[in-house]
Amino acid sequence: MIEQPTDGQPTTGQPTPTGAALAPLRARYASWLGLDTKQVLVDRDEDPARIRALQIVLRLERDRTPSWHAALAMAARGCAALCLDPRAEPGGEWFDAVHDYCTGHIRKVTRRARAGHWDAIADLPGITLADPPAGSSVDPTTEIRVLLPGLVSELDKRVSRLQVGGTDAPRDDEPAPRPQDRPLGAALRVWVNPAVAMTLGKTMAQTGHAGMIAAALLAGTDPTALRRWAAGGLRTSARVLDRAVFDRMLAVLADPATAWQQHGLLAVRDAGFTEIDPGTVTVIAQRP
Repeated sequence: MIEQPTDGQPTTGQPTPTGAALAPLRARYASWLGLDTKQVLVDRDEDPARIRALQIVLRLERDRTPSWHAALAMAARGCAALCLDPRAEPGGEWFDAVHDYCTGHIRKVTRRARAGHWDAIADLPGITLADPPAGSSVDPTTEIRVLLPGLVSELDKRVSRLQVGGTDAPRDDEPAPRPQDRPLGAALRVWVNPAVAMTLGKTMAQTGHAGMIAAALLAGTDPTALRRWAAGGLRTSARVLDRAVFDRMLAVLADPATAWQQHGLLAVRDAGFTEIDPGTVTVIAQRP
């Protein structure tokens, strides 16, 4: 069953997350950033029978336009939440699926669904997020589902029939800060590269990967911060950053270890299967 984690509120009665399933991603992170473009092309080759992917489903009803900013933040938070779920801990029913996914290329596919097709995937294992959250006085305008990763060759037909194309929406205004969003230091801050044109679906895959990397690096370097972030609901914000500022951060990330240890910065570098060139840095994020 898909679970709806508490949106932005501390969780209680849950085991402390360790992010153990993310260890292969953490081990490979810095070396992937260091590859040149030719090496990226060579490295991304993979046996088709072993390709695994995580599916992000964006609800796109005809009468409802999702928030561009909310969808990006929710993709980052949802991917982190799935990997830090108690079921993804050693011995849990999701551990092997998440761990095996992290040993290969971290492929993510954003699909769109509406009406009956959205309802049809409700019982597949994963995480559902909504904005405004469940229990609010108004219906959500933005909803996503992050599904448990698995072999592409074994993808459930209810998911494979969902379209990948058309996963786009106009960029809305940046949301105004709310009292519950402060202090900013308690949230993962995700910044999109302003020089790269991507659909919303492609950008969601990038921010989703940023959420996973943040969880993986925190698990290995600062478990206390990881527990604090998880207890606060894995709060995340997503914005497009000024190009000059993005470029300065990118220069710092030339040394991934120092960028993380001294500045809490991480980067997402795409393999270039769709929409953009191989090796493009699409997203920079700063740890909570």
